[in-house]
Amino acid sequence: MKPTIEYPDFDKADLRIGKILECLLPGWSEKLFELKVDFGSEIGQKTIFAGIRKHFTPEQLVNKKCVFAANLAERKMGQGVSQGMMLVIVETLADGTEKLALTAVSDEIKEGSILR
Repeated sequence: MKPTIEYPDFDKADLRIGKILECLLPGWSEKLFELKVDFGSEIGQKTIFAGIRKHFTPEQLVNKKCVFAANLAERKMGQGVSQGMMLVIVETLADGTEKLALTAVSDEIKEGSILR
């Protein structure tokens, strides 16, 4: 477990539902997907790089609505810039490998919806 934080630290994170519009395979990385994500009218679209390429295919991601940290500072990743972070569920298996699952939500939830 990570160290305990105070509520004001947690409250800084802007967790939102985003719809993955595109999932590209940047030629300069074997680990990353380049996602085009729609966060609705308030935020618009962002490009987010996610290091989940060995766990999913583009077809498993496109049109899914998932949880993202929408207000992280931009970060240069290879030849691109990531404007947020995709949240996934990570289970560590007995052999030390990781199993990932999407934080996908119902299609009825609107893009840009806030997690509290």
